[in-house]
Amino acid sequence: MNEFPLPIFHFQVDWGGTRINFQEVSGLDLEVEVIEYRAGASPEFSAIKMPGLKKYGNITLKRGIVQGDNEFFQWWNTIQLHKVERRDITISLLNENHEPVMSWKVRNAFPVKIVWSDLKATASEVALETLEIACEGITVENE
Repeated sequence: MNEFPLPIFHFQVDWGGTRINFQEVSGLDLEVEVIEYRAGASPEFSAIKMPGLKKYGNITLKRGIVQGDNEFFQWWNTIQLHKVERRDITISLLNENHEPVMSWKVRNAFPVKIVWSDLKATASEVALETLEIACEGITVENE
């Protein structure tokens, strides 16, 4: 068993499209809402706290723009009134042998926002596109 923490720079994303590389993944958040309750006959003058609904943050995927690759936008175009193509996405942190050692399995994801880099004549940066997705669940597997 490895005693050192895993580096964050070696990862892959299986997002249901062509296997592409991403520069950055952010927003892997899990949260539980807190419900406060106090019965009227309680001798305590404070509320008790209970776990409520689970909440999952939006996930942001960033990658360099590649000529002729419109997969983000094609997925975006599946959005219609109350309908969208939902995908299960797996984000894996990899070891030095390119094997997954920790995975986040994202359930029923769909796009909610696309952002492209600002264009600047004086910049010397790579053009990026950013896809923000919403989901209905995240499970974590630490192998």
